[in-house]
Amino acid sequence: MITYPTKFLELLHSVKAKRPRTVIQHILKHGYVTTEELRDIYGYNHPPRAIRDVREYGIPIITYRVTGTDGRSIAAYKFGNPEDAAPSPAKSAGRTAHSKALKQALIDKYGAKCFIYLESMDEAMLQTDHRIPYEIGGEREDENIDSYMLLSPSANRAKSRICEHCENWDVKDIAFCSKCFWAHPENYEHIAGRYEKVIILVFTGDELDDYRKLISLQNEEGIQNFIKKILHERLSQQ
Repeated sequence: MITYPTKFLELLHSVKAKRPRTVIQHILKHGYVTTEELRDIYGYNHPPRAIRDVREYGIPIITYRVTGTDGRSIAAYKFGNPEDAAPSPAKSAGRTAHSKALKQALIDKYGAKCFIYLESMDEAMLQTDHRIPYEIGGEREDENIDSYMLLSPSANRAKSRICEHCENWDVKDIAFCSKCFWAHPENYEHIAGRYEKVIILVFTGDELDDYRKLISLQNEEGIQNFIKKILHERLSQQ
């Protein structure tokens, strides 16, 4: 059993929200927690988000690798140096819930569509998210709605997953994030550190017939390479 400083324990016990408190109590009891345990014992299908909840309270968490029950390498988490605990007024209580007014302002300006997939959808389905991840840039203190974006649930999950595995997750360079596709898909230089460009195609309505034709005509190279080939041939004729 690891002995922690009194102030650090007070910070740990001050967390009342269920998910981060569950993670904290498990680590206190066992010394660490794995993604496998978070999924199988507590039903958290996105373990990194549960860990993120803990970090939002200013509690240092170290990520390392262990071997899971199936022999594969999985992530494990334990408390970092208690002296690194630095709860701030903005983060000690976790992130601030985005207001309905903020979401409506984004919809009024950009329409009810996902910023990543550019897909129009029911306003109720859209989620308000920081362009720069909260863990990188903290809570915004200004009223600039362009510090936020509207995302579909699937885009929000994809952004969370990719950002959490990005090299900048630990570096926390805000300028780096500002040039990323996942923060500014309308004007970006890289995708999570990879200097690539992406076009997301969404087929709806009558366009689904074109989608089915593409799928039926693709070869062993896969649909992406097949579409690239069609585009290359078309552009070469210009």
